[in-house]
Amino acid sequence: MSDAPSKAQDFESALSNASKTVAEFDDHRKGFVHKLQHTLHMNPSLVPLIVLLLSILVFGTLLGTKFFSPFALTLILQQVQIVGILAAAQTLVILTKGIDLSVGAIMVLSSVVMGQFTFRYGMPVELAIVCGLLCGALCGLINGWLVAVMKLPPFIVTLGMWQIVLATNFLYSKNETIRAQDIEATAPLLQFFGTKFNVGGAVFTVGVVFMVALILVLAYALRHTAWGRHVYAVGDDPDAAELSGVQVKKVLVSVYVLSGLICAFAGWALIGRIGSVSPTSGQLGNIESITAVVIGGISLFGGRGSILGALFGALIVGVFTLGLRLLGADAQWTFLLIGLLIIAAVAVDQWIRKVSV
Repeated sequence: MSDAPSKAQDFESALSNASKTVAEFDDHRKGFVHKLQHTLHMNPSLVPLIVLLLSILVFGTLLGTKFFSPFALTLILQQVQIVGILAAAQTLVILTKGIDLSVGAIMVLSSVVMGQFTFRYGMPVELAIVCGLLCGALCGLINGWLVAVMKLPPFIVTLGMWQIVLATNFLYSKNETIRAQDIEATAPLLQFFGTKFNVGGAVFTVGVVFMVALILVLAYALRHTAWGRHVYAVGDDPDAAELSGVQVKKVLVSVYVLSGLICAFAGWALIGRIGSVSPTSGQLGNIESITAVVIGGISLFGGRGSILGALFGALIVGVFTLGLRLLGADAQWTFLLIGLLIIAAVAVDQWIRKVSV
């Protein structure tokens, strides 16, 4: 009888030691990898930021002051301002587990409306700009209604909208370009986003300031407002979001309307960037915006990512483009490296999702 308590104590002791051993094994197995995954999961813009800093360091080392100059670095900002604004619009849609293939076409149509309303109909330039902005918002409203209310797939809806807006753009403008000289003489406000100013040898434009301000405002709204939290909730699980009281349809419609409005501002910035109103400009805006978003670490599966990452993604593309051009490399190397970055970004996103707990 005296051996029974002793055996029970020995068994409990062995079981306790075994559980500690397993716990230690798990901690050791997860240790660094788990902490790294958790950090990246909580800070999704960290990866593109690291890639951006490394790319700047590499090209700066190879090119020296030719790359590390205020002019060169601000030139990158000027080159990516349109893509950065479109990437902000694309990010909002992708966070809801959607995609917008019509952002580039909406941008160009909005710019054409601003120009044509000013020069064809003699409308005051301020009113023409408002009409262009409303045009972009209306396109977004149609996209949002078809996705949220009619329950159509975002890919199909925006693919169709891209074709419709593209055709409308050419039919309405009659493929005519409004020259920069005419705009400068009659309606300089259309070129407002192209206005340049010098800060310590660095040349900035109003478009660059607008892009950065837009990203910061949206970053705050997404992280610190109820609307922003609802956007993430809809992208993560729309059914669960609806059960928790989120008005999913209204959130989706608001996202697409805001996306269309931002695209219209991109159209205004496009006029400032190229100086003219051209119906053939910016046709690759949809692909470039998706590229910036994916490289920026924003998950195509929705509900995860930081809009700051979209800005970093656009800047990475700009750094590679300018750096390789200054090195005299063939332009195809840019596409090759950007393609590799896209695949790597998706792979990292999958890894983060797979090991997160």
